[in-house]
Amino acid sequence: MSLSSLSGSSSSASHPLQPYGWDAGWEAEFVPYEAEGLLAGRVVRVDRGQCDVVTADGPLRADTAFVTPHDPLRVVCTGDWVAVEPGGNPRYVRTCLPRRTAFVRSTSSQRSEGQILAANVDHAVIAVSLAVELDLGRIERFLALAWESGAQPVVVLTKADLVPDAVTRGHLVQDVETSAPGVPVVPVSSRDGDGLDVVAALVGGGTSVLLGQSGAGKSTLANALLGVDVMTVQATRDVDGKGRHTTTTRNLLVLPGGGVLIDTPGLRGVGLWDAGTGVGQVFSEIEELAGRCRFHDCAHEAEPGCAVLAAIDSGELPERRLESYRKLLRENQRIVAKTDARLRAEIRKDWKRKGAMGRAAMEAKRGVHWRA
Repeated sequence: MSLSSLSGSSSSASHPLQPYGWDAGWEAEFVPYEAEGLLAGRVVRVDRGQCDVVTADGPLRADTAFVTPHDPLRVVCTGDWVAVEPGGNPRYVRTCLPRRTAFVRSTSSQRSEGQILAANVDHAVIAVSLAVELDLGRIERFLALAWESGAQPVVVLTKADLVPDAVTRGHLVQDVETSAPGVPVVPVSSRDGDGLDVVAALVGGGTSVLLGQSGAGKSTLANALLGVDVMTVQATRDVDGKGRHTTTTRNLLVLPGGGVLIDTPGLRGVGLWDAGTGVGQVFSEIEELAGRCRFHDCAHEAEPGCAVLAAIDSGELPERRLESYRKLLRENQRIVAKTDARLRAEIRKDWKRKGAMGRAAMEAKRGVHWRA
Protein backbone atom coordinates (compact mmCIF):
# COMPACT_ATOMS: atom_id res chain seq x y z
CA MET A 1 0.00 0.00 0.00
CA SER A 2 1.36 3.42 -0.92
CA LEU A 3 1.95 6.10 1.65
CA SER A 4 -0.27 8.47 -0.32
CA SER A 5 -3.28 6.25 0.35
CA LEU A 6 -2.70 6.72 4.05
CA SER A 7 -2.96 10.47 3.72
CA GLY A 8 -6.34 9.99 2.07
CA SER A 9 -7.96 9.34 5.45
CA SER A 10 -9.57 12.71 6.11
CA SER A 11 -10.66 13.91 9.53
CA SER A 12 -12.34 16.99 10.92
CA ALA A 13 -10.38 16.57 14.15
CA SER A 14 -8.53 19.60 15.47
CA HIS A 15 -5.15 17.96 14.94
CA PRO A 16 -4.30 16.20 11.66
CA LEU A 17 -2.69 13.30 13.55
CA GLN A 18 -5.62 12.65 15.87
CA PRO A 19 -6.99 9.81 13.68
CA TYR A 20 -3.61 8.11 14.15
CA GLY A 21 -3.79 8.28 17.94
CA TRP A 22 -2.30 11.70 18.71
CA ASP A 23 -3.50 13.01 22.08
CA ALA A 24 -2.60 15.46 24.83
CA GLY A 25 -0.10 13.01 26.32
CA TRP A 26 1.89 12.69 23.10
CA GLU A 27 1.68 16.45 22.59
CA ALA A 28 3.24 17.03 26.01
CA GLU A 29 6.00 14.49 25.28
CA PHE A 30 6.82 16.23 22.01
CA VAL A 31 7.20 19.78 23.40
CA PRO A 32 11.04 19.78 23.62
CA TYR A 33 11.37 18.43 20.05
CA GLU A 34 8.90 20.95 18.71
CA ALA A 35 11.15 23.64 20.15
CA GLU A 36 13.96 22.22 17.97
CA GLY A 37 11.79 22.58 14.86
CA LEU A 38 11.25 18.84 14.42
CA LEU A 39 8.06 17.28 13.05
CA ALA A 40 5.89 14.88 15.06
CA GLY A 41 4.81 11.75 13.22
CA ARG A 42 3.73 8.15 13.61
CA VAL A 43 5.56 5.30 11.95
CA VAL A 44 3.17 3.40 9.68
CA ARG A 45 5.71 1.05 8.11
CA VAL A 46 9.39 0.08 8.51
CA ASP A 47 11.40 -1.36 5.66
CA ARG A 48 15.17 -1.92 5.34
CA GLY A 49 16.41 0.86 7.56
CA GLN A 50 13.79 3.36 6.43
CA CYS A 51 10.26 4.07 7.53
CA ASP A 52 7.08 5.69 6.28
CA VAL A 53 5.88 8.36 8.70
CA VAL A 54 2.59 10.25 8.69
CA THR A 55 2.94 13.86 9.91
CA ALA A 56 0.75 16.93 10.12
CA ASP A 57 2.46 18.10 6.90
CA GLY A 58 1.64 14.83 5.15
CA PRO A 59 3.34 11.46 4.68
CA LEU A 60 7.09 11.22 4.24
CA ARG A 61 9.93 8.73 4.02
CA ALA A 62 12.71 8.89 6.62
CA ASP A 63 15.93 7.07 7.41
CA THR A 64 16.21 5.38 10.82
CA ALA A 65 20.00 5.13 10.91
CA PHE A 66 20.33 8.08 13.30
CA VAL A 67 18.43 6.27 16.09
CA THR A 68 19.31 2.63 15.37
CA PRO A 69 20.78 1.30 18.65
CA HIS A 70 22.54 -1.97 19.44
CA ASP A 71 19.52 -3.03 21.51
CA PRO A 72 17.00 -4.64 19.09
CA LEU A 73 14.14 -3.65 21.38
CA ARG A 74 14.87 0.04 20.79
CA VAL A 75 14.86 0.08 17.00
CA VAL A 76 12.20 2.15 15.24
CA CYS A 77 9.02 0.09 14.97
CA THR A 78 5.57 0.37 13.43
CA GLY A 79 3.39 2.29 15.87
CA ASP A 80 6.21 4.44 17.26
CA TRP A 81 5.75 8.20 17.62
CA VAL A 82 8.87 9.93 16.36
CA ALA A 83 10.52 13.31 15.86
CA VAL A 84 11.54 13.79 12.21
CA GLU A 85 13.68 16.39 10.50
CA PRO A 86 11.48 18.91 8.63
CA GLY A 87 13.66 18.73 5.52
CA GLY A 88 16.77 17.26 4.03
CA ASN A 89 17.64 14.49 1.60
CA PRO A 90 17.55 12.01 3.09
CA ARG A 91 15.40 12.96 6.06
CA TYR A 92 16.20 11.33 9.39
CA VAL A 93 14.17 10.19 12.37
CA ARG A 94 15.90 11.98 15.24
CA THR A 95 14.30 10.14 18.19
CA CYS A 96 11.39 7.99 19.30
CA LEU A 97 9.03 9.18 22.02
CA PRO A 98 8.88 6.87 25.08
CA ARG A 99 6.61 3.91 24.33
CA ARG A 100 3.48 3.32 26.35
CA THR A 101 3.33 -0.36 25.42
CA ALA A 102 5.35 -2.74 23.26
CA PHE A 103 4.54 -6.21 21.93
CA VAL A 104 7.75 -8.26 22.12
CA ARG A 105 8.55 -11.87 21.33
CA SER A 106 11.75 -13.91 21.49
CA THR A 107 13.49 -14.39 18.17
CA SER A 108 14.16 -17.84 16.78
CA SER A 109 17.89 -17.15 16.71
CA GLN A 110 20.30 -18.88 19.06
CA ARG A 111 21.11 -15.47 20.55
CA SER A 112 17.63 -15.37 22.11
CA GLU A 113 17.12 -11.69 21.42
CA GLY A 114 13.83 -9.92 21.81
CA GLN A 115 12.02 -8.67 18.72
CA ILE A 116 9.53 -5.83 18.96
CA LEU A 117 6.52 -6.33 16.68
CA ALA A 118 4.44 -3.23 17.43
CA ALA A 119 4.60 -0.19 19.69
CA ASN A 120 2.00 1.88 21.55
CA VAL A 121 -0.73 -0.74 21.21
CA ASP A 122 -3.97 -0.70 23.22
CA HIS A 123 -5.52 -3.95 21.96
CA ALA A 124 -3.86 -7.18 20.81
CA VAL A 125 -6.25 -8.99 18.46
CA ILE A 126 -5.27 -12.67 18.25
CA ALA A 127 -6.75 -14.29 15.14
CA VAL A 128 -7.36 -18.06 15.42
CA SER A 129 -8.84 -20.07 12.57
CA LEU A 130 -11.72 -22.44 13.20
CA ALA A 131 -10.86 -24.20 9.94
CA VAL A 132 -8.31 -26.33 11.81
CA GLU A 133 -8.12 -27.97 15.23
CA LEU A 134 -7.68 -25.46 18.03
CA ASP A 135 -4.20 -25.23 19.55
CA LEU A 136 -5.04 -23.92 23.01
CA GLY A 137 -1.38 -23.92 24.07
CA ARG A 138 -0.50 -21.55 21.23
CA ILE A 139 -3.41 -19.28 22.14
CA GLU A 140 -2.16 -19.14 25.74
CA ARG A 141 1.31 -18.27 24.45
CA PHE A 142 -0.05 -15.35 22.40
CA LEU A 143 -2.10 -14.21 25.39
CA ALA A 144 0.92 -14.21 27.70
CA LEU A 145 2.81 -11.92 25.32
CA ALA A 146 -0.24 -9.71 24.88
CA TRP A 147 -0.79 -9.24 28.61
CA GLU A 148 2.93 -8.62 29.14
CA SER A 149 2.89 -5.91 26.46
CA GLY A 150 0.38 -3.86 28.42
CA ALA A 151 -2.34 -4.25 25.78
CA GLN A 152 -5.81 -5.74 26.28
CA PRO A 153 -6.04 -9.07 24.42
CA VAL A 154 -9.00 -10.03 22.23
CA VAL A 155 -9.31 -13.51 20.69
CA VAL A 156 -11.11 -13.56 17.33
CA LEU A 157 -12.12 -17.01 16.07
CA THR A 158 -12.09 -16.53 12.31
CA LYS A 159 -13.82 -18.58 9.60
CA ALA A 160 -16.73 -19.34 11.92
CA ASP A 161 -18.89 -20.07 8.87
CA LEU A 162 -16.89 -23.30 8.46
CA VAL A 163 -18.44 -24.53 11.74
CA PRO A 164 -22.14 -24.16 10.90
CA ASP A 165 -23.38 -26.22 13.85
CA ALA A 166 -24.13 -23.75 16.66
CA VAL A 167 -23.59 -26.31 19.42
CA THR A 168 -20.15 -27.31 18.13
CA ARG A 169 -19.18 -23.69 17.64
CA GLY A 170 -20.34 -22.91 21.18
CA HIS A 171 -18.14 -25.67 22.60
CA LEU A 172 -15.12 -24.31 20.72
CA VAL A 173 -15.74 -20.81 22.04
CA GLN A 174 -16.08 -22.21 25.56
CA ASP A 175 -12.77 -24.09 25.24
CA VAL A 176 -11.01 -20.87 24.28
CA GLU A 177 -12.73 -18.87 27.03
CA THR A 178 -11.45 -21.42 29.57
CA SER A 179 -7.92 -20.80 28.27
CA ALA A 180 -8.38 -17.02 28.15
CA PRO A 181 -9.82 -15.80 31.47
CA GLY A 182 -10.84 -12.16 31.35
CA VAL A 183 -10.45 -11.96 27.56
CA PRO A 184 -13.26 -11.34 25.03
CA VAL A 185 -13.60 -14.30 22.63
CA VAL A 186 -15.51 -13.48 19.45
CA PRO A 187 -16.39 -15.94 16.65
CA VAL A 188 -16.32 -14.10 13.33
CA SER A 189 -17.16 -14.84 9.72
CA SER A 190 -15.66 -12.26 7.40
CA ARG A 191 -17.60 -13.89 4.58
CA ASP A 192 -21.02 -13.51 6.26
CA GLY A 193 -20.16 -10.50 8.41
CA ASP A 194 -21.16 -12.26 11.62
CA GLY A 195 -19.35 -10.89 14.67
CA LEU A 196 -17.55 -8.10 12.81
CA ASP A 197 -19.58 -5.40 14.56
CA VAL A 198 -18.49 -6.78 17.93
CA VAL A 199 -14.81 -6.74 16.95
CA ALA A 200 -15.12 -3.26 15.44
CA ALA A 201 -16.64 -2.00 18.70
CA LEU A 202 -13.86 -3.58 20.77
CA VAL A 203 -11.05 -2.03 18.69
CA GLY A 204 -12.85 1.20 17.80
CA GLY A 205 -10.65 3.33 20.02
CA GLY A 206 -6.90 3.41 20.29
CA THR A 207 -4.40 1.24 18.44
CA SER A 208 -4.85 -2.48 17.77
CA VAL A 209 -2.31 -5.00 16.51
CA LEU A 210 -3.53 -8.03 14.56
CA LEU A 211 -1.60 -11.22 15.32
CA GLY A 212 -1.77 -14.87 14.34
CA GLN A 213 -0.34 -17.64 12.22
CA SER A 214 -0.31 -17.59 8.43
CA GLY A 215 -3.69 -18.78 7.19
CA ALA A 216 -5.53 -17.56 10.28
CA GLY A 217 -7.53 -15.08 8.18
CA LYS A 218 -5.82 -11.93 9.43
CA SER A 219 -5.76 -10.12 6.10
CA THR A 220 -9.38 -11.03 5.39
CA LEU A 221 -10.33 -9.75 8.84
CA ALA A 222 -8.31 -6.56 8.30
CA ASN A 223 -10.08 -5.93 4.99
CA ALA A 224 -13.48 -6.48 6.64
CA LEU A 225 -12.68 -4.02 9.44
CA LEU A 226 -11.30 -1.46 6.97
CA GLY A 227 -14.27 -1.85 4.64
CA VAL A 228 -11.94 -2.07 1.64
CA ASP A 229 -9.57 -4.66 0.18
CA VAL A 230 -6.30 -3.10 1.30
CA MET A 231 -4.53 -6.35 2.14
CA THR A 232 -4.09 -9.06 -0.50
CA VAL A 233 -5.60 -12.40 0.48
CA GLN A 234 -4.04 -15.73 -0.53
CA ALA A 235 -5.56 -19.21 -0.49
CA THR A 236 -5.08 -21.48 2.49
CA ARG A 237 -3.98 -25.09 2.08
CA ASP A 238 -6.84 -27.51 2.69
CA VAL A 239 -4.52 -30.11 4.22
CA ASP A 240 -3.47 -28.27 7.36
CA GLY A 241 -5.12 -24.86 7.16
CA LYS A 242 -1.79 -23.10 6.75
CA GLY A 243 -1.37 -20.17 4.42
CA ARG A 244 1.45 -18.26 2.80
CA HIS A 245 2.60 -14.93 4.19
CA THR A 246 0.12 -12.45 2.73
CA THR A 247 1.44 -9.56 4.80
CA THR A 248 5.23 -9.22 4.66
CA THR A 249 5.61 -6.00 6.67
CA ARG A 250 3.80 -4.45 9.61
CA ASN A 251 1.43 -1.72 8.38
CA LEU A 252 -0.52 0.83 10.39
CA LEU A 253 -3.96 1.57 8.92
CA VAL A 254 -6.72 3.97 9.98
CA LEU A 255 -10.06 2.27 10.71
CA PRO A 256 -13.20 3.98 9.35
CA GLY A 257 -14.98 3.69 12.70
CA GLY A 258 -12.10 5.20 14.66
CA GLY A 259 -8.80 3.86 15.89
CA VAL A 260 -5.94 2.34 13.94
CA LEU A 261 -4.94 -1.22 13.10
CA ILE A 262 -1.43 -2.66 12.76
CA ASP A 263 -1.48 -5.73 10.53
CA THR A 264 1.45 -8.13 10.92
CA PRO A 265 2.93 -11.05 8.96
CA GLY A 266 1.95 -14.55 10.06
CA LEU A 267 4.00 -15.72 13.04
CA ARG A 268 5.37 -19.24 12.88
CA GLY A 269 7.26 -18.95 16.15
CA VAL A 270 5.88 -17.22 19.24
CA GLY A 271 8.64 -17.37 21.83
CA LEU A 272 8.15 -15.76 25.22
CA TRP A 273 10.32 -12.80 26.16
CA ASP A 274 10.44 -11.92 29.87
CA ALA A 275 6.69 -12.54 30.11
CA GLY A 276 6.35 -13.80 33.67
CA THR A 277 3.60 -11.33 34.52
CA GLY A 278 1.75 -12.20 31.32
CA VAL A 279 1.93 -15.93 32.05
CA GLY A 280 0.51 -15.28 35.50
CA GLN A 281 -2.36 -13.31 33.98
CA VAL A 282 -3.22 -16.06 31.49
CA PHE A 283 -3.27 -18.67 34.24
CA SER A 284 -4.79 -16.43 36.90
CA GLU A 285 -7.00 -19.21 38.26
CA ILE A 286 -3.93 -21.39 38.92
CA GLU A 287 -2.11 -18.58 40.69
CA GLU A 288 -5.21 -17.92 42.78
CA LEU A 289 -5.43 -21.60 43.71
CA ALA A 290 -1.70 -21.64 44.50
CA GLY A 291 -2.33 -19.03 47.18
CA ARG A 292 -4.40 -21.60 49.05
CA CYS A 293 -1.73 -24.32 49.03
CA ARG A 294 -0.36 -25.44 52.39
CA PHE A 295 3.21 -24.59 51.40
CA HIS A 296 4.06 -21.21 49.89
CA ASP A 297 6.66 -22.80 47.58
CA CYS A 298 4.38 -25.63 46.48
CA ALA A 299 5.38 -27.06 43.08
CA HIS A 300 1.93 -28.60 42.58
CA GLU A 301 3.40 -32.04 41.96
CA ALA A 302 2.74 -34.29 44.97
CA GLU A 303 2.76 -31.99 47.98
CA PRO A 304 0.13 -32.51 50.69
CA GLY A 305 -2.46 -29.74 50.91
CA CYS A 306 -1.95 -28.63 47.30
CA ALA A 307 -5.03 -26.67 46.23
CA VAL A 308 -4.05 -26.86 42.55
CA LEU A 309 -3.94 -30.67 42.49
CA ALA A 310 -7.17 -30.78 44.48
CA ALA A 311 -8.83 -28.62 41.80
CA ILE A 312 -7.62 -31.04 39.12
CA ASP A 313 -8.96 -34.03 41.06
CA SER A 314 -12.35 -32.34 41.45
CA GLY A 315 -12.52 -31.41 37.75
CA GLU A 316 -12.46 -27.68 38.50
CA LEU A 317 -9.12 -27.24 36.72
CA PRO A 318 -8.21 -29.09 33.48
CA GLU A 319 -4.88 -30.92 33.83
CA ARG A 320 -3.88 -29.54 30.41
CA ARG A 321 -3.93 -26.03 31.88
CA LEU A 322 -1.43 -26.93 34.61
CA GLU A 323 0.86 -28.63 32.08
CA SER A 324 0.74 -25.58 29.81
CA TYR A 325 1.37 -23.27 32.78
CA ARG A 326 4.46 -25.23 33.79
CA LYS A 327 5.76 -25.31 30.22
CA LEU A 328 5.47 -21.55 29.72
CA LEU A 329 6.99 -20.79 33.12
CA ARG A 330 10.00 -23.01 32.35
CA GLU A 331 10.46 -21.46 28.92
CA ASN A 332 10.21 -17.94 30.26
CA GLN A 333 12.67 -18.71 33.04
CA ARG A 334 15.20 -20.03 30.52
CA ILE A 335 14.87 -16.91 28.35
CA VAL A 336 15.23 -14.54 31.29
CA ALA A 337 18.15 -16.51 32.72
CA LYS A 338 20.14 -16.05 29.50
CA THR A 339 20.16 -12.30 30.07
CA ASP A 340 20.10 -12.19 33.90
CA ALA A 341 23.24 -13.42 35.64
CA ARG A 342 21.66 -13.21 39.10
CA LEU A 343 18.74 -15.36 38.03
CA ARG A 344 21.11 -17.92 36.51
CA ALA A 345 22.88 -18.12 39.87
CA GLU A 346 19.56 -18.52 41.69
CA ILE A 347 18.53 -21.33 39.35
CA ARG A 348 21.84 -23.15 39.91
CA LYS A 349 21.43 -22.67 43.66
CA ASP A 350 17.91 -24.09 43.46
CA TRP A 351 19.15 -27.10 41.48
CA LYS A 352 21.86 -27.76 44.09
CA ARG A 353 19.31 -27.43 46.91
CA LYS A 354 16.94 -29.90 45.29
CA GLY A 355 19.82 -32.24 44.56
CA ALA A 356 20.94 -32.12 48.18
CA MET A 357 17.40 -32.77 49.36
CA GLY A 358 17.16 -35.76 47.01
CA ARG A 359 20.46 -37.21 48.23
CA ALA A 360 19.44 -36.69 51.85
CA ALA A 361 16.13 -38.43 51.26
CA MET A 362 17.90 -41.34 49.57
CA GLU A 363 20.43 -41.66 52.39
CA ALA A 364 17.66 -41.57 54.99
CA LYS A 365 15.80 -44.26 53.08
CA ARG A 366 18.93 -46.41 52.90
CA GLY A 367 19.54 -45.87 56.61
CA VAL A 368 16.07 -47.15 57.45
CA HIS A 369 16.60 -50.24 55.29
CA TRP A 370 20.07 -50.78 56.82
CA ARG A 371 18.69 -50.65 60.39
CA ALA A 372 15.90 -53.00 59.39
